[in-house]
Amino acid sequence: MRATPLPRAEAAPARHARPTTEALDRLQSEPGGLSGAEAAGRLARFGPNTLPERGGQGLLGVVLGQFRSPLIYVLLAAAVVSAALGHGRDAVFIAVILLINAAIGALQESRAERSAAALKASLKLMALVLRDGARRTAEADDLVPGDVVLLESGMAAPADLRLLSAHQLRVDESLLTGESALVEKSADWLGTGDETVGDRRNMVFAGSAVLAGRGVGVVCATGEATQIGQVAGLLSGRDAPPPLLVRMEVFSRRIALAILALVLALGLLHLARGAGLAEVFLTATALAVSAIPEGLPVAITVALAVASLRMSRRNVVVRRLPAVEGLGSCTVIASDKTGTLTINRLTVTRIVTPDGTGFTAGGEGLGLEGAIEPIGEAAGSAAAWDSLRRLAQAAARANEAVMKFDDGAVEASGDPVDVAFKVLEAKLRGAALPPGDTGELISRIPYEPERGFRAAAHRCGEGARLSVKGAPERILAMCPPEMRAEALAAAEALAAEGYRVIAVAERMLGRPEDRLEPALEGLEFLGLAGLIDPLRPEAFEAVALCRSAGVEVRMVTGDHPATASAIARRLGMAAPEEVLTGRELAALTEPALSKRISEARIFARVEPAQKTLIVQALQDAGHFVAVTGDGVNDAPALKTAHVGVAMGASGSDVARGAADLILVDDNFASIVAGVEEGRAAYDNIRKIIWMLISTAIAEVALVALALLFDLPIPLTAVQILWLNLVTNGVQDIALAFERREPDAMARPPRPPGQPIFDRRMIGQCATNGLYAGVLGFGLFAALLFQGWTEAEARNLTLLFMVFFENVHVLNCRSETRSLFRIPLRANPWVLTAVAAAQALHVAAMYMPGVRGVLGVAPVAPAEWLMALSLAASVVLVAEAHKAVARRIDPHQGAAVLARSG
Repeated sequence: MRATPLPRAEAAPARHARPTTEALDRLQSEPGGLSGAEAAGRLARFGPNTLPERGGQGLLGVVLGQFRSPLIYVLLAAAVVSAALGHGRDAVFIAVILLINAAIGALQESRAERSAAALKASLKLMALVLRDGARRTAEADDLVPGDVVLLESGMAAPADLRLLSAHQLRVDESLLTGESALVEKSADWLGTGDETVGDRRNMVFAGSAVLAGRGVGVVCATGEATQIGQVAGLLSGRDAPPPLLVRMEVFSRRIALAILALVLALGLLHLARGAGLAEVFLTATALAVSAIPEGLPVAITVALAVASLRMSRRNVVVRRLPAVEGLGSCTVIASDKTGTLTINRLTVTRIVTPDGTGFTAGGEGLGLEGAIEPIGEAAGSAAAWDSLRRLAQAAARANEAVMKFDDGAVEASGDPVDVAFKVLEAKLRGAALPPGDTGELISRIPYEPERGFRAAAHRCGEGARLSVKGAPERILAMCPPEMRAEALAAAEALAAEGYRVIAVAERMLGRPEDRLEPALEGLEFLGLAGLIDPLRPEAFEAVALCRSAGVEVRMVTGDHPATASAIARRLGMAAPEEVLTGRELAALTEPALSKRISEARIFARVEPAQKTLIVQALQDAGHFVAVTGDGVNDAPALKTAHVGVAMGASGSDVARGAADLILVDDNFASIVAGVEEGRAAYDNIRKIIWMLISTAIAEVALVALALLFDLPIPLTAVQILWLNLVTNGVQDIALAFERREPDAMARPPRPPGQPIFDRRMIGQCATNGLYAGVLGFGLFAALLFQGWTEAEARNLTLLFMVFFENVHVLNCRSETRSLFRIPLRANPWVLTAVAAAQALHVAAMYMPGVRGVLGVAPVAPAEWLMALSLAASVVLVAEAHKAVARRIDPHQGAAVLARSG
């Protein structure tokens, strides 16, 4: 072989702008392929033909990742301080909770990754190559630049190929470009060098599916040098944190600052009163432990895990746990069109006969159940119905698709347009009936883009029947001129609605003809057919539900603007003036660029990098963005978005690897389920925070009031840890199982800048927490004044706080609805948790080892009843606060009461 340096991939313009001989020469190859030895050498030199994969974190990396949280840092600091002060039990308690949280989070992430990996096909892609001049089967991973590959119908291109020859070769590049129409390939076509990927007709790109014809191509790019590999390279861009992490980081920082200020202020006050340094440190530790919601990380992890399980039951696989809530936070869903909103299968849905009668064809894809009906009240003339049948039969004859019926199931292969007409013909004759006798095929003219039509002649008696279908302007030029103007106007009207328009005609030949070109005149026009990639049936309701929930749906596609606009109009997503094309996008600069992206609802003919630009612009405008998609071209945007949602069944491995969530059933409606569960998860997290923070406020109030009134600390640090991590920890986790609020999908998404600890949260936590803290301090002070010892007073005060948690968890089941309007059967885990918390505390009172550590002892029934009665009064405070909140926001209050009644 030549000694000239060989690049792994030609410069992009050179691939499609050079003749085949020059392409072979630059790749140092021959029409008969490489030798086995040369291929082995190049494989060692260039590496396997695989895309780079993001390495797994490993078990240690996953576990350590659970500690990367501001709140965890606060708890780690508390543990270190406790250990430094010699309170090892406190440090151990916190360390155990941190380890439990890490174990739960790591287990959930590992399960999610295994579920995502199960979606990936295990079979290796094989390729037909010429090695040593002979045809061989080889693994696609072993292909190298210069290999000569054979392509046949049904194959997937194993690498980027420069065609050397092609015969009626058509490929589906939608996975890469987003364009649903087939692309006709030609080895003789030459480009100028500046064509986009979708316009390079002498190239077949890795991942493209060969649906018709055959070809031979030389490998000019492998692995990450392919178009797919270059798109995958874009995945190294910025990775937006999920909304929950953003809010939790802000929340945690505020907690840390508040704790620091409180500990310093009260510690200095205690020191000023003459307390010793050790006593000040002990008090500061108790304050810090009481103020930090130690159980929050575990409770949030459980809440997200519960939501993840609920999502999996609704066909959504969660790859990254915080993304569970993220979908419910999103203000914009940027959705791909092909295969996401549509079924990715061309279907004949409109027919216009020569007399102007319009018909609609129901169903989509390979489904044969759709009815065919005339448009309007008219039943259609007998001539119109006859033309419809003849149109379908003629289109099925000028056809190379293969359709099979197997026990009710329909299988088809071939050009999508041909398949669509086969389905139409089957609908008209009935699926149970066999196809009519089309006669022996005499001759055919295959479809070529330059030709613009397909024709076939079949024997009919002593003569032949010539059937032709193709572009309206080409077919009508073969028909008598009197109907051309009207038919072309009808074709333009269908095209304006986003249809791909095909005209059908036929004529009888007096005798069979081997050459059909001379007979392509004087044809009888049979009508027009409008084909479109139909919307998924559930897409209408899903988009409407997103709209009612205040979530904008924007379409981002590589398809034609007219097609995208038509789909959007049917979904009620946008007006024609709200469509922005990739070419227009490329011509814009700031600030006009951001303004147009903010205004547009439909983005058509966009490149992968432009999709990422759109997502980033929406994020910069203050939106929380979710992106859906299935193709390689969607992967960079999936990764850039706050939440990436990939299709599981039809999606590419690259897209699934970049996503946070995966829709197993490729159903856009599952996104709505994800939004519902995401909002439910966030509501439940707020309930947990309400429970934990109000308890922390009560504990801080207890300690602070004792300092202010110069009384002993009402609860020791160990007792506070017992409350926060054990009795409260059992109950707050039960709130993670609450069902979603009735108005979850009737309210707009939260403003992106709204913190978790907002005005409502501050009000309800302060009201309930301060009330319980003042009441608990009053109880402790009264007991001391009655002559109880500090240990006895602490024992009953601790029991009061346990009862407060038992009662308050019922208040926290909803921030707006009365606890009396929420059936207990809706979440049996709550009652179970209350009973478990009480059982744990009672057991601690009677267990010798534990009671000594906690400083607790059994109490008399009267004292038990007194503590319970005092704690139960917090229900009145919580109910009053909810009633006031509903009066402040009457609209929300009415909605909540109406739905909960």
